[in-house]
Amino acid sequence: MNGPWDVSSDCTPDCAAHALPRVPAGRMARRGAAFARTVRRALTDGERMAEPGRLRTHARGLLDALDIQVEGAAALTAGDGIGTLVVVNHISWLDILALLAVEPVTLLAKREVGGWPVVGGLARRAGTHFIDRTHPRRLPHTVREVSELLAAGRSVAVFPQATTWCTAEAGTFRRATFQAAIDVGAPVRPVTLGYSQQGLPSTVAAFCGEDTFAGSLRRVLAARALTIRVTAHPLLTPLDAGLDRRELAARAARAALVGRPVTAVTSATAVTGATPVTGGGSARPTAALRPAVPAPPAPQQDTPVHV
Repeated sequence: MNGPWDVSSDCTPDCAAHALPRVPAGRMARRGAAFARTVRRALTDGERMAEPGRLRTHARGLLDALDIQVEGAAALTAGDGIGTLVVVNHISWLDILALLAVEPVTLLAKREVGGWPVVGGLARRAGTHFIDRTHPRRLPHTVREVSELLAAGRSVAVFPQATTWCTAEAGTFRRATFQAAIDVGAPVRPVTLGYSQQGLPSTVAAFCGEDTFAGSLRRVLAARALTIRVTAHPLLTPLDAGLDRRELAARAARAALVGRPVTAVTSATAVTGATPVTGGGSARPTAALRPAVPAPPAPQQDTPVHV
C-alpha cells in the first residue's frame, strides 16, 4: 500500500500459470534476444517515440518478438473530435503494449509503472501521465488534467481498477477519472483484455502482488501460443444518459469486467470485425469479435467511496 487511495488485490504470483506446456529453452532464448533488440531500437527513438505511428510500430514489434498474437477491436476511440476515455481492466504489463498496438492513446498509469524495468522507460518516453497515489490531494488536479486532454481531442486510456488482477472478471472500477469524461462530455469506451493459449484461458501473463518484472518476463518468454484479445464494448455517452460518475463507472465495469450487455444510452454499437495487429511474421486467421459470455459477479472490494 502506497497511499490512502491504493487498492489491494487478492491475486499473487501464485495465480500466474501456464495453460500449455512451456516452449523449449532455445526458443525462450531467441525470444529474449529479439525482445532486447526491439527494446534498444525503441529507446533510440527518444522523444519521437510518442508519435502515434512510431508508438504503434514499437508496441507491435515488442509483442512480435515475444511471439504474442493480438486479436480484437479495429478502433478504441470514437474519432469525433473530442477525445475518448478508454477504460480497461488490468492484468499485466503487456496490457500497455496490447493497447498501443491496436491504437496509440495517451496512457494514465500509477507512478510505480514509471519505475518498471523496460516498460517504465518506454511508458515515460511514450508520453504517459503518471498518478501519485501517495498524495490524494492531487486527485482533482489529475481529473482536471485528463479533462483537458480529452477536450483537446486526445484520447486517454486508464486502468480504473488501480491494480492488477489475474483475470478479467475480478476487482472493480474506481470513479475519479470518469468525472473527467462527464466534465467535457467525452464518450467512454469500456475495453476488456483477455489472455489465452490456444483458446484456453490463461493467467500466465498476470503481474500481481509481489511479482517481479524479471519473473513475469520469464513466464511470458516460456508461454506457448499466447494471445491477447482486445474487446471494445459499446460507447457510453454520459451526457446523453444523464449519468453521474458512480453510475458511469458501474456501467463501464459491468461491460469490461463482467461482459454483460450494457443498457446505457450509447452513441455507437460494438465493433463486430476483428483484425490481427501483431507486427512481422505471417498473418494468422483472426476470429470475429463475439459478445462476451456472462460471468459471475465480481467480488466486491473494500474501496473508498469518494474515489
